Amino acid sequence: MFMAFLQLFSGFFKIGLFTVGGGYAMLPLMQQEIARYGWVSAAEFVDIIAIAEMTPGAIAVNTATFAGFRTAGILGAIVATTALALPSLLIIVPLSNFWETHQEHPVLKAIFNGIRPAVAGLIGAAAMYIGQTALQYDLLLSQKDAFPIDFRSLIIAAVVFLAVRKRNVDPIKAILVSALVGLIVFGF
Repeated sequence: MFMAFLQLFSGFFKIGLFTVGGGYAMLPLMQQEIARYGWVSAAEFVDIIAIAEMTPGAIAVNTATFAGFRTAGILGAIVATTALALPSLLIIVPLSNFWETHQEHPVLKAIFNGIRPAVAGLIGAAAMYIGQTALQYDLLLSQKDAFPIDFRSLIIAAVVFLAVRKRNVDPIKAILVSALVGLIVFGF
């Protein structure tokens, strides 16, 4: 059991230390670490993200908490969540004064002009992974030769995307309606 806690701590500490840009930017590295240690399956990872989106709090923290709980119970959830948040705490406290006085410096501006598109790329990579996994109906996941995307899922994703992006529909309402649609379309 000690090894499970050590893996949770080191994996989530690494995620917290090496990811810039918030929870969505953490998802590719989080998915890599979760797959490496086998904490949860790919389908469970996407389910965790869906649950983390619907619950209060940051997506990365919620995901770390769930993966830790799934791996080693309540103590595992505490270890994973603490490990994820600890690097930010250790880095941001000393850097906050420096940032306040030097944020207009041309070198820092140039660095962040390079980091911003990298964060967008990380979020895009996470979106592609989540989309690839989420758009496959459970029955298709086990059939490698089957058509890889379930069109019903694709239609739901497209309608939600357009509703939220173009019509400013509340994401919570979109999730609730999608759950009802899933219940009807995919059966009880």
